[in-house]
Amino acid sequence: MTYRSPLGVCEDTVEKILNGEGLEVKEFDSSPEEVHAVVLRKTVCYIVCAIIFNAKDEVLMVQEAKPECYKRWYLPAGRMEKAESIIEAMVREVKEESGLECQPITLLLIEEQGSQWIRFTFLAEATGGSLKTEAEADAESIQAQWWDRETPLQLRTNDILCLIDAGLKYREKPRFTPMLPIDLPCHVICQRLLLVFRDPDGELWILLSHKEDPRVPVAVCGRKYSLTWVVRRLARECMPSSPGLNLKPWGILGVQHNGRMPGKTDGICFNMLASVEQSADGGQSSHPPLLENPRFLWHKVVSPNIKEKINQRLTSRSVLPMYSLY
Repeated sequence: MTYRSPLGVCEDTVEKILNGEGLEVKEFDSSPEEVHAVVLRKTVCYIVCAIIFNAKDEVLMVQEAKPECYKRWYLPAGRMEKAESIIEAMVREVKEESGLECQPITLLLIEEQGSQWIRFTFLAEATGGSLKTEAEADAESIQAQWWDRETPLQLRTNDILCLIDAGLKYREKPRFTPMLPIDLPCHVICQRLLLVFRDPDGELWILLSHKEDPRVPVAVCGRKYSLTWVVRRLARECMPSSPGLNLKPWGILGVQHNGRMPGKTDGICFNMLASVEQSADGGQSSHPPLLENPRFLWHKVVSPNIKEKINQRLTSRSVLPMYSLY
């Protein structure tokens, strides 16, 4: 049996994250407060939204039945229900509101207002069913139709226009490989942060936690701040005295969710790619920022394959985007 050092095993883990695989969440390395399990529709709200095009590049739209936006048009969307997966919620909403059956192609983008409100937008394709007509109107919607995006349509809000545009751009030229949620349980909203430092010569370092058993750190997201703030909080905990840090959350490498046990597995783990740069005397430093927290260490990447994959992600921005609506 070949021996693998702890750091060698950790590089194997990093490669899995870069490949879009999931990892069980066992411990947390950073938390702003006492950790409690989140509860869907009580302490967190997840929204699903679907962008579906036909052969003419027309987009599926539904006419709202809710009193506050009666007869206005919107993408098929709605709140997740208890014990649903993210994909199941999207498929259900599309069927209820439009009459069409569908299957997901990829997560397209994620929007958040902190850990209390997160919207998952999918690019999907119709697989059956028929468009809901006014004769079939119910509490979910009045009717559905395909929209050419030129014919005037009274929209519920214009926020969906950028989502439709993102779907068209992905169809024309996918920026990242198709990504769907991974079925793994988690009881909180957290991020597994692949925080990298790249020096002028192209060498890469990865921030790891627990020197005895090194791993990619997992940080619990707080309720008061955007999810993208987590990397800044972790950096403050690790290197509070380092001046001139330039921290950049790049995007998502994987989304882990299960939800089968309401109140116990309603959480989500986002595997995130982020980078840090440090300026020294007006130029880029050749060494990663000094760590002042003994629980963390910088690991210089040895594997050429991992270095290539990280550089490819950073250069082409081939990650699932997350946008803060704060």
